Amino acid sequence: MMMKRYIRHLLVLNFFLFLPIGLTSQESGLRLLAEPGVISLEVGSSVPLTVRVLDASGTLVDIPIRYAAPRQALRVRNGMVQAFSAGNFEIIATAVLPTGIREETPTLRIPVSISWPGINTIDLNPSAPALFVGTTLAHHPIAFHADGTRRPAPVLTWTTSDPSVASVDSYGAMTGHSEGTVTLTASIEGTSVETLHTVRPFPATELLIEGGSDEARTGDVLRFSATGLGPGGRIEDLPVTWAYTFIPDDSIRAPGSAAIMNEGSFVAEVPGRYTVLALSGSLTSRKTVLVHGRGIVQPIELQGQGAVRSSHTSDLWVFEGLDGRDYAITGTWSAAGWAYFWDVTDPTNMFATDSIQIDARTVNDVKAPPSGRYAALSREGASNRSNGVVILDMANPAHPIIASTFETNGVTGGVHNMFATEDYLFALAGGDKYVIIDVRDLYNPMYVSEYNHPNSRVHDVWVHDGIAYSSEWENGVVVVDVGNGKWGGTIEDPVFVTNVPYPVGATHAAFPYHQESTGKFYLFLGDEMSGGVNEPWAGRGSDNRPYNAVTGEGGVQGRMRGYLHIIDFTDPEEPLDVARYEIPESGTHNLWIEDDVLYQAYYKGGLRVVDISGELMGNLAHQGREIAVYKPQDPGGFLRNQVSVWGAQPHKGHIFFSDMNSGLWAAKLSPRSRPIS
Repeated sequence: MMMKRYIRHLLVLNFFLFLPIGLTSQESGLRLLAEPGVISLEVGSSVPLTVRVLDASGTLVDIPIRYAAPRQALRVRNGMVQAFSAGNFEIIATAVLPTGIREETPTLRIPVSISWPGINTIDLNPSAPALFVGTTLAHHPIAFHADGTRRPAPVLTWTTSDPSVASVDSYGAMTGHSEGTVTLTASIEGTSVETLHTVRPFPATELLIEGGSDEARTGDVLRFSATGLGPGGRIEDLPVTWAYTFIPDDSIRAPGSAAIMNEGSFVAEVPGRYTVLALSGSLTSRKTVLVHGRGIVQPIELQGQGAVRSSHTSDLWVFEGLDGRDYAITGTWSAAGWAYFWDVTDPTNMFATDSIQIDARTVNDVKAPPSGRYAALSREGASNRSNGVVILDMANPAHPIIASTFETNGVTGGVHNMFATEDYLFALAGGDKYVIIDVRDLYNPMYVSEYNHPNSRVHDVWVHDGIAYSSEWENGVVVVDVGNGKWGGTIEDPVFVTNVPYPVGATHAAFPYHQESTGKFYLFLGDEMSGGVNEPWAGRGSDNRPYNAVTGEGGVQGRMRGYLHIIDFTDPEEPLDVARYEIPESGTHNLWIEDDVLYQAYYKGGLRVVDISGELMGNLAHQGREIAVYKPQDPGGFLRNQVSVWGAQPHKGHIFFSDMNSGLWAAKLSPRSRPIS
């Protein structure tokens, strides 16, 4: 204890060596000066930023600076500001004063104005190849910048050369009125595109709806098509407008929007009788579908808890050890570098077998390969700023030993997340890239290769079938061949495949999933956004400290927002945003999918178990797809009775999950009770 106090006082004295004599308290007048003081730049560009600390006399003081900025919009790193999204923002620069200094912390707010680069080209993407009298043709425009990136939600101006032949509304819906030729013009920010249309006489005398089903459940996607019939037979290219009417099975709880209809694809959110309508010209065709409730709710029962109440718990990993018993590892967040090891063979009697403390503030991630022969602990906030990963020999899984550490090739900047295969460990390096480490010899890990996506920040990586899916905030998910070979990649030479950007700019986790029943390949992308900005439930925020009865402060769990985006990635060249899972007043964190069931950690929303069987469309939370919800509350928790589920993992018929305030939990779904007749 005396040595710790001595070091702390030494740091304080060293700090004062940089200050003029006599200026050692409030009158030192520390202030920050930014160059430039106001920043203007375009999305995709960067500008230098220098912030200095000055005392009252204008003398430069050598103190570190910490920056805070909206990560979906910009980043400050290595003296450069990078822009990702347009708007007006602020960078908050704060001087990091040594422990023991009671001076008011100097801060500076730096205004940042970010504009979009100019539009270079426009693709109109009409909904049908031809326009007939009395029909309407929709457009789905894409506006590209000169570098090939897309402008989110472009707003175009639409006109036609002769409104008596065809008119167009402000959203690009073009309606034919009489036979003739007409030019459609779409413009944005000085860039225009013109398309010549010939409006032809309406050829059909009958309209048929085909496909779909007579009955379905909420959440089931039905696909309809409409075909015209005329004197010459079938007419396949008619523009069709789709709609539906709805009679609920319970008129008291009928919602305003009961279904989604998207160019012939239909999904109902509540039970009832739906009539699907196809309209083209003066013709209408209809198909009635009776929709039943999904009826999949199951009781979820607590099995056991491995309580951690002295600090925040981070991630978990559950696996079968080399001795045939089942184990879990949990990390700690913003604590003292502890990782805990649990025997979970009997989830009703989980118990800690060991713990390891490493030099880190946060052990954010813990991983093990399928065999369980080794494990890895991530390190952030090491006392000597040398972070990296700690590799454990799990020959005795109840009492692991440290085999080695890996601290080179950039990982010393901090490892936030990892992914473990049998032979290789993927480790994030300071949020810039991921490094691939050969761990075949646990006691001599070797650097293999790395991937660093340009102008991007990486938060997590998941590997499936030789393809790495990295979650990169404003750049969405980046897909890289790391051994699959289809795109020529190997573990030694990763090859970029594609990038699926997402306009929310907060892609935190990605889980790839092949759905056997439909043959589709989905990407589940989770947001992570702090606070409830512009939300009515934003509240007073969080300090993530235990409640202090003397001061009345603390005990408040942070408010999070964001949801799960579901991308149809069956064709990597044409990814489609098809569905989401979003609940109000909370935000997603880590997830797991197995056998068409989603296990979603939803922070304050608890553990959510969701049916993702069949084709997916719309918001799954509105479709009766939730199987169960469990919110762990511990009156003795780090933040008492506060729910903050971090991650979930199914294992041998049980669901294990970690909660930031209370440690490791196990639950189990019970069979649905049969109704009593």
